[in-house]
Amino acid sequence: MVKNALALATAGALLVVWGSASAATRTTTLGVSAVVNANCIISSQNLAFGNYDGTAAKTGTADITVRCSNQTPYGVSLSTGGGTFAQRLLSGSGSNKLQYNLFTSVAATTIWGDGTLSTGIISDTGTGMSAANAKTHTVYGQLPDNAFNQNAPTGSYNDSITVTVTY
Repeated sequence: MVKNALALATAGALLVVWGSASAATRTTTLGVSAVVNANCIISSQNLAFGNYDGTAAKTGTADITVRCSNQTPYGVSLSTGGGTFAQRLLSGSGSNKLQYNLFTSVAATTIWGDGTLSTGIISDTGTGMSAANAKTHTVYGQLPDNAFNQNAPTGSYNDSITVTVTY
């Protein structure tokens, strides 16, 4: 019986040693990564010339806001709308039109377009996508007081310009 008890005690001790030996560990590493893709968000205000009575040119401005990923170069272009880059047109009822154009600066020396036909675009570099890093670019509009516009019938006139950011 003592022999059996000794055998059981030895077997129990071996199990404890074997059990703790089987508690070995292994390690590895878990890689974690991300890629920041270039991205831009744009928004724009409407430009309103207000009331035109045929006695004075009208000007107006509107802001385009751009947020782009940090260090991402971008360009902002404007479409022709209802006319051409040389002469954008506001449309009224029927075939009624008013002439106007959009410029990259208050000096009105460069028509804001898509970079073709001597038009300009606004280029810049993003500083991050947070709202605090938004960049504002002002569109300068002019509605000339010329014979074409002075002879326009009364009514409301509108156009729609597509704003594009390329990055």
